[in-house]
Amino acid sequence: MKTITLLTDFGSKGPYAAIMKGVILSINPVVRIIDVTHEVDPQDVREGAFLICEYYRYFERGTIHVAVVDPTVGSKRRPVVFEKDGHFFVGPDNGLFTLLIEGGTRVYGIENSKYMLRAVSATFHGRDVFAPASAHLSFGVHPSAFGGPVTNPVRLTRMLPSIGKDTIRGQVVRFDRFGNAITNITMNVVREFSQERRFTVTLAGMSFASVSRSYFEQDFTCVEGSSGYLEFGYFRGSLREVRDVKKGDPVMVKLD
Repeated sequence: MKTITLLTDFGSKGPYAAIMKGVILSINPVVRIIDVTHEVDPQDVREGAFLICEYYRYFERGTIHVAVVDPTVGSKRRPVVFEKDGHFFVGPDNGLFTLLIEGGTRVYGIENSKYMLRAVSATFHGRDVFAPASAHLSFGVHPSAFGGPVTNPVRLTRMLPSIGKDTIRGQVVRFDRFGNAITNITMNVVREFSQERRFTVTLAGMSFASVSRSYFEQDFTCVEGSSGYLEFGYFRGSLREVRDVKKGDPVMVKLD
């Protein structure tokens, strides 16, 4: 049985995610559908891009991952499909797949109406384009059957931290449900950069001389999160609520 995952910014109050599932199941009634989340902050393509990289590799090869964070739906932005590491990805070409698409990745536009619903709305490609495409992929249709190659997929800027002689500069990219601030700096990057030398991590006026193993070690903490990224938190509370921390705030790792 094939697995299809769904990540969107649709939220849980409307019918949109359920409609996508209905379309998928009407084409392939035996596929397994997994809701990753429908609570990506509205229209935050950058947040969606980081989330996709966190979860996809924990599914079996052959899984189809549908991601819909699509503020420019109905414009000239292209719907795309591609394969990476044995996984398939379907969604808008708006930078959502920036961290997945590499030089050798073959990306295809979704252009063949055979793999869409008969009437395609300008405002709901999740239902009319991405859901049916994922269902047809689950039958083994090759990505190249959907359309021609896309040679210049959209890429977001400032997704990766910048590394200087004695400083790593990154940013807060999202908050989890507990109000922890998650950055785009991985601990692997910090280790390679520091080479066991002492360093200080700073965010929003807070300084940390070390990276903690867990959130309970002190009130305000900098930890290596379960996905390997530096995170900042407040024990038994929400850092987002008690400190003026926002997405995009700069994070710095500086050698002492």
